[in-house]
Amino acid sequence: MSFDGIVTKSVVKELREKLIGGRVDKVYQQEKDEILFHIHSKGTNYRLIMSASSNNPRVYLTDYSKKNPPEPPMFCMLLRKHLIGGIILNIEQFNLDRVIFIDISAIDELGQPTEKRIVIEIMGKHSNIILIDKSSFKIVDSVKRIYEDMSRVRQILPGMIYEYPPLQDKVNPLDIAKEDFFSIMDSEDKNLPCFKFLYFNYLGLSPLISREICFDAGIDIDRNLGSMYEDDRTSLYISFNKFMNQISNEEFNPVSVLNNNKTEILAFHALELNQFGKENRVFFDSISNLLDNFYRRKDIIDRIGQKSQSIKKSIQVKLDRTNNKLGKQKEELLESQDREKYKIYADLISANIHLIPRGVNSIELENFYDENMNKLNIPLDIKLSPVANAQRYYKKYSKLKNAHQLLLEQIPNTEDEISYLENVLMSIENSTEIEELDEIREELISEGYIKGSIKKKKKKEESVSKPLHYISKDGFNIYVGKNNKQNDYLTLKLSRKDDIWLHVQNMPGSHVIIEKMGKTIPLSTIEEAAILAAYYSKGKNSNHVPIDYTERKNVKKPKNAKAGMVIYEDFKTIIINPSKELVDNIKKG
Repeated sequence: MSFDGIVTKSVVKELREKLIGGRVDKVYQQEKDEILFHIHSKGTNYRLIMSASSNNPRVYLTDYSKKNPPEPPMFCMLLRKHLIGGIILNIEQFNLDRVIFIDISAIDELGQPTEKRIVIEIMGKHSNIILIDKSSFKIVDSVKRIYEDMSRVRQILPGMIYEYPPLQDKVNPLDIAKEDFFSIMDSEDKNLPCFKFLYFNYLGLSPLISREICFDAGIDIDRNLGSMYEDDRTSLYISFNKFMNQISNEEFNPVSVLNNNKTEILAFHALELNQFGKENRVFFDSISNLLDNFYRRKDIIDRIGQKSQSIKKSIQVKLDRTNNKLGKQKEELLESQDREKYKIYADLISANIHLIPRGVNSIELENFYDENMNKLNIPLDIKLSPVANAQRYYKKYSKLKNAHQLLLEQIPNTEDEISYLENVLMSIENSTEIEELDEIREELISEGYIKGSIKKKKKKEESVSKPLHYISKDGFNIYVGKNNKQNDYLTLKLSRKDDIWLHVQNMPGSHVIIEKMGKTIPLSTIEEAAILAAYYSKGKNSNHVPIDYTERKNVKKPKNAKAGMVIYEDFKTIIINPSKELVDNIKKG
């Protein structure tokens, strides 16, 4: 995606229009690398989000707010101390780079007026949010401290003088003259594609907008500089100049481009994009609205991915151990089923004690358990007497007999545990909200799979995260649980006894409920619900996935069963070939 210097300039334009003269009322740090300002300006309350996330660095006005941590981090406390009650004096961009300055006038602890500057650097893994004293340019602190062993080029530490990020030998495209444009082109590698020439040399240009300039000029984006005729070079400059004039005049038209299913954003920018065609474009009246729409979902998914890694790793280790345990138990069960031979050995030795010399490693004795009295070769321990050898075989027989019964009880429990752990891993994959991941973590703590403490919640917060809600083409509500807690809630609390319950056969998967509402549920709705049950299961990437369905009254939770674990009877089965496209075609509630 392209949060480039042009998008940054569009954001700055909007922030200047709405926030200059505004008062900083509140400051929050809801993530370790993310700051949220509540600003009252011109009779309106705004939320300004600033993120130095390595994956999704950004700045814009948002309508969304996350939960605050129990204790504000130190940097948050510092910002509150210096900025709360302060007035925003100025907002500007450094050249056409992804660096924004916000100047704020406030009162210091001695009651004296002071001017601070917030610097937001949107630079991938090097992104940062820095508070500096405007008069001295000394760094007060930053959301990420950068020490010398982390970067020899530029340290960010309290007390140091703030230095602008290096420009990487790029020039500001808004200041470039025609002759300079061609001079830079002539000095470049002739094999360089024309779109790379643009973003390699000019500040603030991303690959996306560089492709758009080439597209507007009618030049193939991969065409190299050496193959371009004079007319092509002139066309490229004309398009380049046209775009730079739009940027200088702040003629922005925020747009996002969707995929064919209109479920994902393929690209976005502050300038109109025509390289993708005229279809599936959505225009916004505010760059912040566009960015909020894109980053809210992306940021949640990325943070879920980061937070789930340690849980997934821990559960995968336990799953591997449990699978090994099951393998050993089944081996022991096979051995225990052959236990009768050890009793025969012991009986034959005991009956023939007088015939067995001491110190031999085997003996052939007539087997009186055999109709034909065939001889049986019995291995012996030469260190033991015949009596001790008989006792050894009796003990082994007794041990295997007891083990057999114990294993018959243990193996189903181990298989249930494997099913549960696989279900947990699938629930993590299905998580779309941080709260759902927190529910899984708390469940695993309560089950003893991971260490930690469960946070006490206030009564009003004691609610289950919401299952997915779909509406079939026939108008029936379909609900899909994304984790064990949601599955239990759907099956045991939300659903009625005559609702239809669906689940993938013999593998981990979500509980799916079709709300009957006193009507006859048609097969077409059952098929749609079965598609969801298959997609939200371990079989999502398989074909011919069997989905069982039955009335909810036929589903029971065994005593002491783990969360999400049920048994069912009197069911029918439908075969499904799941796909994301089929799921996307089902209407969301």
